Amino acid sequence: MTTTELSAATREKLVHVSAATISTALFKVGLKNQFIQDVRPLAPKAQNMVGQAYTLRYIPAREDLNPITVFQDPTHPQRVGVEECPVGHVMVIDSRKDPRAASAGSILVTRMMKRGVAGVVTDGGFRDAPEIGSLDIPTYHNRPSAPTNLTIHQAIELNGPIGCGDVAVFPGDVIVGDNEGVVVIPLHLADDIAHEATEMTAFEDFVTEQVFAGKAVIGLYPATSTQAKADFAEWRKHNGR
Repeated sequence: MTTTELSAATREKLVHVSAATISTALFKVGLKNQFIQDVRPLAPKAQNMVGQAYTLRYIPAREDLNPITVFQDPTHPQRVGVEECPVGHVMVIDSRKDPRAASAGSILVTRMMKRGVAGVVTDGGFRDAPEIGSLDIPTYHNRPSAPTNLTIHQAIELNGPIGCGDVAVFPGDVIVGDNEGVVVIPLHLADDIAHEATEMTAFEDFVTEQVFAGKAVIGLYPATSTQAKADFAEWRKHNGR
């Protein structure tokens, strides 16, 4: 049976591992281009953003089809997406890597926060960036951008495949963001990647302690010496990891 939902156990594991470690775990299974490029957190958050992708795609705006009056249309894709993005999902926006106009502003992001959306990612920019950064929802963009999205972008499709920061994002993919950036995990790999990243994190925590204690990295990182492997096994036993 094909998995369509991220399990609670896997979600919990992904909360505690870094985007860097996840990227290496993905590389181990042959996926090299899963870290969204040129996208940064608006403000540091205490916990990882984790959720499945719900997507919005923009195309270049055409003036005769994209006047400011389009926002009066209750079926406008941007407004519908804000109200339909499922609780616990991450809104991922394809803004064509163009931050000249905003992908969204603080009112829409606040609405998604209040609805229980797990985060918002765009490869464009947000307007009201200082206000968005202060909200209790993880948000990622290229840079602040004051102009309305209508000047450059035309919302065209919800919940289809998109490109965001040179990474393919499919609806339902698992999105993890930390204070460095955002990585995309294909849903069918999420359980295995979460397990591998958790194992890698335990080892890296051990190595970090060893390096702080003055140990050299050769033979330790990676653990190629018998002593390093034995020390790690003892460390895991002692720390319950």
